[in-house]
Amino acid sequence: MSLSKWLSQKRNLLSNNHVKQLDFNLSQNLWIKCNQCGLLMYYKLLESNYKVCPKCNYHFPTSSHDRIHDLFDSDSWCPIHTNLSSTDPLGFSDRKLYSARLFDMKLKTGLSDAVQTGMASISNIKVACGIMDFRFMGGSMGSVVGEKLTRLIEKATNDKVPLIIICASGGARMQEGMLSLMQMAKVSSALYRHSEKFLPYFTILTSPTTGGVTASFAMLGDIIIAEPGAVIAFAGRRVIEQTIKEDLPDNFQTSEYLFKHGFIDLIVCRTKLREKLYKLLSLYSNSNSLH
Repeated sequence: MSLSKWLSQKRNLLSNNHVKQLDFNLSQNLWIKCNQCGLLMYYKLLESNYKVCPKCNYHFPTSSHDRIHDLFDSDSWCPIHTNLSSTDPLGFSDRKLYSARLFDMKLKTGLSDAVQTGMASISNIKVACGIMDFRFMGGSMGSVVGEKLTRLIEKATNDKVPLIIICASGGARMQEGMLSLMQMAKVSSALYRHSEKFLPYFTILTSPTTGGVTASFAMLGDIIIAEPGAVIAFAGRRVIEQTIKEDLPDNFQTSEYLFKHGFIDLIVCRTKLREKLYKLLSLYSNSNSLH
């Protein structure tokens, strides 16, 4: 047998095994167990309820694509700056080259980076929206995330439309070093110019929202909304406990704890988010003629 024929057979065998594995995973996911209450539910029931447990209201992780589908008017989403993609300015390597990690993430998620930005409408009210996706390197904020959000904010300011950013992030992207930290100031500066035009800015904090994202644009919204039970923090719980040498409350760094202490304005279930955003946008529209 020739070498080329042997390699061809190996490739076919691997391909068949891969298809079987995909089918097995699909059958495994037909029924999904709630992480909080243990309810076993058919996956279509969960998807029809915006990936929220109908029994205990536990919010399952969801993708930026699902959020676009759930929040905005049908076919109104118009993505912008889709051509921006991260490079490897520091030549960073841990267990894998950063450039290779980026390539793998793009194949796995179909995204160019950890945020999608675009223009859309909610019940015919035009908005600019950035949606972070935790699947892409933990939603970490690198140069491209900061640049896409900055350009989105500038477009919202120029077009005089409300701005919404949905946050889901582990913080700044360590593989880009200081370049990632600079994005905090850059995005915040663009938001300041947006506020000078008296245009509304809403942030929606999902689980988790942490690190440099929390320390910058996530907490700068005119109205800060959070999903129930979301983890919202700057440093990790263990780091804080070891620093101050005290035990923290069980619900520390949850949206409910932050709401009680005045850090956020609203806690809104994902199933009610579109309706709530429309009401808030309508109030601003009536006072500032945003229609």
